[in-house]
Amino acid sequence: MNGVLPVKRALVSVADKSGLVDVGRLLAKHGITLVSSGTAASVLREAGVPVTPVSEVTGFPEMLDGRVKTLHPNVHAGILADKRNPEHLRQLERQRIEPFDLVIVNLYPFVQTVRSGASDAQVIEQIDIGGPAMVRAAAKNFGSVGVVVSPDDYGQVMGEIERLGGLSESTRLRLARKAFEHTMRYDAAIADWLARPGRSGGPSEVETELPQQVDLTFRRRETLRYGENPHQRGALYAASGGPGPLGGADVLQGKEMSFNNWLDAEAARAVVALFEEPAAAVVKHHNPCGAAQGPTLAEAYARALEGDPVSAYGGIVAFNGEVDEAAARAMADVFTEVVVAPGYTPDALTVFAEKRNLRVVRSPISQRGGIEVRPIDWGALVQDADTISETREDMKVVTVNQPTKRQWDDLLFAWKVAARVKSNAIVLASNRAVVAVGAGQMNRLTAVDIAARHAGERARECVLASDAYFPFRDGVDRAAEAGVGAIIQPGGSIRDGEVIASADEHGMAMVFTGRRHFRH
Repeated sequence: MNGVLPVKRALVSVADKSGLVDVGRLLAKHGITLVSSGTAASVLREAGVPVTPVSEVTGFPEMLDGRVKTLHPNVHAGILADKRNPEHLRQLERQRIEPFDLVIVNLYPFVQTVRSGASDAQVIEQIDIGGPAMVRAAAKNFGSVGVVVSPDDYGQVMGEIERLGGLSESTRLRLARKAFEHTMRYDAAIADWLARPGRSGGPSEVETELPQQVDLTFRRRETLRYGENPHQRGALYAASGGPGPLGGADVLQGKEMSFNNWLDAEAARAVVALFEEPAAAVVKHHNPCGAAQGPTLAEAYARALEGDPVSAYGGIVAFNGEVDEAAARAMADVFTEVVVAPGYTPDALTVFAEKRNLRVVRSPISQRGGIEVRPIDWGALVQDADTISETREDMKVVTVNQPTKRQWDDLLFAWKVAARVKSNAIVLASNRAVVAVGAGQMNRLTAVDIAARHAGERARECVLASDAYFPFRDGVDRAAEAGVGAIIQPGGSIRDGEVIASADEHGMAMVFTGRRHFRH
């Protein structure tokens, strides 16, 4: 492992052909013998780069529609031989096997094939076998072989070969670590695909239980200035096999996104994703301080802002549709850190460009499914993502008074917003707009009191949504005192009878949903 490893012979087998020809020409220029297979060999040959086919090395043609190309002792012995071990070298000589000094391999596009909606049979053919075997062999033997799994590393590797005639120990070690990370992410993506429900056509363990093992790998996308606070390091990572943070978000303009910006952008888009009609949400410290629906995004934003214009200062705004010029101008007088939406018209982007520091993020907006993982010290909690699937037909009116049509509209709206507010969560809403929020309190009565005090006289036009049941009637009594006319809550308390009686005494309507939406 001391010094520089000379490179005389290289094995090239890549699915991603980016930069392949340039690399091949440079290697050939330095007199390095290239052995290659499949389409990579064809691309190099067509570019005039001398190539030895793998089949000449193995003595066997490619078989089984290309499933077997490099799985042969003449290949793997050449990769795995420890050049510092004289006996290894003698064995290679007896078997007339030449060692490799460099392995350039990247894997079949499994993840991209899954994303394309390909059939199971097509996806299975993109599960690479020979590629990971070569990568792992070369990474294990980094003392004697350099391994390159990404075109991103071609520049440094070729630069060292030009300057030094080979690869330094530090570079080989770095590349080996990267190679094992690469195969780990690849295998995790395959395992995740195989664990998806419905593959067998009938009930399975996967459909009825959470996975026995959850393998999550993340790749650093960028380093942030700091984490939640300046003394904490922070970075943004992308999950392997996925589209990227926030479903594949693009930052179109503005300052660098901070740790808290990413967190709050996620919370804001999670609110508006619950609505089909035009909707806007304003989030501060991971809680919606305003949210509303409207005939247009501009009107939805204006009504969301009315919920708490003080807290909206420095907030994050999300829309569930393409932002037009009117919606962009509606935001003009409020200092906003981030706006996130699935798209923007050119005129909207022109308006936003006047605020150079405003971060404009384009991100798909959809209610998240699948599983949710929350790290704890030396472990993790895993659960199904909390989706809002209940409808009016699933709910039950438990009071003498029935909600009016307008109250029903507001109750259903408030119920969705409450599911995205930190527990204990209380949301007051009117005309499908948030009027006040009581979030993250240690008891439900205090949450009601905060929302009621914030709403003031406006509470008299409101309905109330509670993310979990009322354990006592005091919360209902306080809501009635504020003037709330209808309440939606899961029900399920041992004192439901007392709570319902309180609503009846005050002439309120109460709806039970039968489902709780805690958000800790």
